[in-house]
Amino acid sequence: MDDRRPARRTVLVGAAAGAAAAAVAGCSVPAPPGRTASADPAPGRPISTGHRALLMQFAAHPDDDLYFMNPDTQRLLDAGVPVVSVYVTAGEHTGKNRIKGMPETPPDKAAYSSARHQGLRQAYADALGADRFTPWRKRVATLAGGRRAEVDTLEHEGRRVELVFLNLPMHTPRRYMALPALWQDRALELRTHLSAGSPVTRADTYDHTGLIEVLAGLLAEYRPTVVHTLDPDPDIQHSSEATRKRDSEQPGYSDHGDHTAVASFTWAALLRRVADATADGGPVPAFTTTAFRGYYNRHWPKNLPPRVLAEKAAHLVPYGGDPSWECGNPSGCGDYGVGGDRPLTNWKGWVRATHHRWPAAGPAVTEEAGGRLVAYGVLGLRAVRWREREERTGVFEEPEDLGGGPLAPVLAPAVLADGRVLLFGVRFAALSGRGGADRRELVLLEQRSPGGPFLAWRGLGSPERGDDRGRRIGAPVAVAAPDGRVHLFVRNADKGVSTRVRAVDGSWGPWRALPVQEEVQDGLTALVDARGRVHLLAAGRTAVRHWVDGAPAAPLPLAGDPVAAVPAGDGDVEVFYRAPADGRLRSASGTAPAFAGYGPLAAAPGARGPVLLGRDERGRVQLHRDGRLLTRTHGTTPAGPAPVLHRGQAVVGLGADARPWVWRPGLRA
Repeated sequence: MDDRRPARRTVLVGAAAGAAAAAVAGCSVPAPPGRTASADPAPGRPISTGHRALLMQFAAHPDDDLYFMNPDTQRLLDAGVPVVSVYVTAGEHTGKNRIKGMPETPPDKAAYSSARHQGLRQAYADALGADRFTPWRKRVATLAGGRRAEVDTLEHEGRRVELVFLNLPMHTPRRYMALPALWQDRALELRTHLSAGSPVTRADTYDHTGLIEVLAGLLAEYRPTVVHTLDPDPDIQHSSEATRKRDSEQPGYSDHGDHTAVASFTWAALLRRVADATADGGPVPAFTTTAFRGYYNRHWPKNLPPRVLAEKAAHLVPYGGDPSWECGNPSGCGDYGVGGDRPLTNWKGWVRATHHRWPAAGPAVTEEAGGRLVAYGVLGLRAVRWREREERTGVFEEPEDLGGGPLAPVLAPAVLADGRVLLFGVRFAALSGRGGADRRELVLLEQRSPGGPFLAWRGLGSPERGDDRGRRIGAPVAVAAPDGRVHLFVRNADKGVSTRVRAVDGSWGPWRALPVQEEVQDGLTALVDARGRVHLLAAGRTAVRHWVDGAPAAPLPLAGDPVAAVPAGDGDVEVFYRAPADGRLRSASGTAPAFAGYGPLAAAPGARGPVLLGRDERGRVQLHRDGRLLTRTHGTTPAGPAPVLHRGQAVVGLGADARPWVWRPGLRA
């Protein structure tokens, strides 16, 4: 790997454009962009509503969506939500597309890129229920700055998928990893690859600003209501150089460098999209975001049960293809190294889990006098509030902008004894690249009076020193204790837990780390027992770790996802979980109802025992209450974070149309 930095703007190219590099290598360094998207915490902006549901996902390589974003993507596609997938690199790698037993042939990057694109067409045709070799309509789209991209479209039985190929290079002659270099260096340009058989026949040039403008332009054109991205802030991961290379990870972090760079570019484009839309007083675009972990999946217990895993892996089979297939693409019929049973037999196990970067239930739900529900969530990277129009109608008023942006897609509530609401979030305080600041911070929005307006946003800093470690903080959780104090918890850069406590008078104590038992995953669970003690639970590497009033308690059996807990009659808590790769519900006490599924769980006390909320193996929301299993089969398609269980009676979630929905079992959703 050559880590030397070019002295001035340098065009780095794929094999097809070497001559062009010499022609422009002497250009001067570009000036920084004239306008950057920055934090905008002030509330009161109008919010755009009423758009049809559409999922837009941004991947570094062909197959990132299949490995890391499924089954979430498939669930939305099955519900009829149109899907637009943007692939930033050409996926050309070394140009070798072969498996054991195939004859050796010279590397051909244009052909390998084309074969991977064909694999995606096969995979998504299969996902739509069409013949995998169904022809797609191909066109050339004009993007920001006059750049071009191939867009492939397939419609089948009323459902639609579009694949957008930008074709930036994965590697360059002087920089092995092209996209990470482009994120860090404003003096760099990359020239696109030409894939064999593509209708795009001329290469384009991208610099740092140009890629953000193109991605923001695509967001403005398609106006998605749901956005999927990769992980912009992967865990710190210490390993030997040999292990790092074997695992295909970037130095020091548990993911591929292209994943992190493309996620960073995508989040910068989301900031730009909101800034552009609101620059002249326009409405905030209404979209929800979900970021997915990447190679993180290899390092932690796997969380998909057999049926869900088999479905996810099956979508990679047509992508991988086979050299014997007759698909109509002379350059190849898929990414052969991923075909057959190889996703399941690959020791890295990426396909065996799906993890969100900020795992938390949402929206945050409270209740006003009279019983009307109030939901808080993140739309267009800003906090919003929805009020139920009338009690028990499940119909919400238009969202009210509470500001605070740009926020990660998580708001953690705590309700004080007087009914006032505190909302905790994670703000992208800076996202610059090019050697500039890249900072995350915890923030607080405090209600001035019960049911009333809010005070100004307040920064709570971070338990970490320095921007790089600060980027690794997780999704906050908070709980108000009977003594009037508020306990805030967050996963830290060392994969432990840090806490900060708010006193009765509203002052905050310092950050401190809880005693370390072992590294834990994000997705913390906090609650108060009948004796007023504060419990915190987190899924670790070998067990569920448990703290009581900040002190370690006995570990609980290993879980693959965040756990659910309710106060128990003996003054302790009852914990429900699913063991890794097992969809059955289990409890720490050994008594659990039949409640098969996958993903995070929620629980609340009920008249006849705990009420449980989760997803079944088909991704449908289900509830176990009073000995009955209830499944939500109607209503808006869920999207984004796991839904919330409010007082054991109402389930509230965000839909693919970026609106909240309510399910009260016994009433039609």
